[in-house]
Amino acid sequence: MSIASAFNFARSGLTASSRMAEVVSSNIANAMTEGYARRELSLSSQTLGGTGGGVSIVGVNRVVNQVVTQDLMLADAASANSTAKTDFYNRLETQIGDPETAGSLSATMSEFENALQTAGSMPDSTPRLTATVKAAATVVSKVNSISDDIQATRLTADKSIGKQVQTLNQTLSQLEELNRTITTQISIGNDAAGLMDERQSLVNQISEIVPIRVVQRDNNQISLFTSGGAILLDGTAAHLDFDGAGVMQASYSLSSGELSGITINGVSVSTADDGPLGGGTLGAAFAVRDELAPEAQSQLDAFAMDLVNRFQDSSVDTTLSSTDPGLFTDRGDAFEFASDGTALDPSKEVGLAGRLRLNAIVDPEQGGAVWHLRDGLMAGSQGAIGDATILNALSGALSKASAPASGDFGSALRSSSGLASDLLSYASSGRQSAELTQGYTTARQETLKEMSLADGVDTDYEMQTLLVVEKAYAANAKVVQTIDAMLQELLDI
Repeated sequence: MSIASAFNFARSGLTASSRMAEVVSSNIANAMTEGYARRELSLSSQTLGGTGGGVSIVGVNRVVNQVVTQDLMLADAASANSTAKTDFYNRLETQIGDPETAGSLSATMSEFENALQTAGSMPDSTPRLTATVKAAATVVSKVNSISDDIQATRLTADKSIGKQVQTLNQTLSQLEELNRTITTQISIGNDAAGLMDERQSLVNQISEIVPIRVVQRDNNQISLFTSGGAILLDGTAAHLDFDGAGVMQASYSLSSGELSGITINGVSVSTADDGPLGGGTLGAAFAVRDELAPEAQSQLDAFAMDLVNRFQDSSVDTTLSSTDPGLFTDRGDAFEFASDGTALDPSKEVGLAGRLRLNAIVDPEQGGAVWHLRDGLMAGSQGAIGDATILNALSGALSKASAPASGDFGSALRSSSGLASDLLSYASSGRQSAELTQGYTTARQETLKEMSLADGVDTDYEMQTLLVVEKAYAANAKVVQTIDAMLQELLDI
């Protein structure tokens, strides 16, 4: 081996050690950087003219476990999806309220029932009649409040869909541009690892919104497909369209046209949570807007309908005709009957909880008089002040065990207070079921995240590597020093 060859070997070793020190220092500096993938320097033996030529730097590799990364992205989407649904049921359960808490639906129903019984025990007491009217108004206010909150939740979900679609479009466009930039940088010999980290961060942003699968393409490009089969990025980015609603009403639905669906490149796709874009926060928002909240509203409307039906009955208040509104009204009107006049019309029930009002004829604040509660809503004048017949009938109607005419409560007989308890049970069951799913998805996400972090930067390992690099650099420098000494010996001859 010539001195020149030895010098070239040492020089290539110094270059490789310097480059490796740069890579290690980058790893240590970015140990806490979200989305950063650990770098490793790839080296190979260099050959010149069939003989050894030192060491050659092949490139810098990003160390990524693609299987774990892919599974983690799917787990992120599932966890975010289940969390959104759990939050909905938590909010609904809180709004209905615990029976032991003042202001809850069960508590207001109990207060109204007690007020009726108290008024019936002393029908000539105006303060007791007034207290009963106020208790009835509180029930109406509570039912209205729950309904309003359900619609507010739907509107929030609708706005969230719009924001998420906007984020998807922007991020997909950025990914399309990054794909081109990475290919260009690599083709001219530049290190594109930093650009790949940035690209992965953008992919992670999408993965919570929609569960995706990443497919590696030629020239270090990637394509994105949802787990439901929709193409988000394959050379060019897809464009999603969605029109948000400015207001929300219980009757608004996707099928009736008041609410918008979603399109990909102009083609409508299913918004179901098991559809092409389901499984993440976007699917959860559609589920809340179009399924979970409308179902909760339907249950609440059934409760309101049962309340109206109990008091819109001429056998309870003999002064009422078949077309007169009872104590609880549909915005002041009697609830509409079906064409045969034998049953309440279920087609008019949607949103009834939000339209529920106390009959103005008994409410002094609306120009009514509380004595109508005792003598009959349609009574022309006061009757005997000691007659508690109608008050007792109203109390009996409220506590009577009967099957609700609508809603998914089953056929069991229950009082109005019992139905309020069942409404809370519905919300609680939904929350518990959602929490079970959330517990599983969160545990899976945390496990995969730990596995992903295990493939990240280990500062202890990097420091050990740095010591090896230091020794290698010193050894190569020693070779150069020795060659210099040898040359000096020759020059001194």
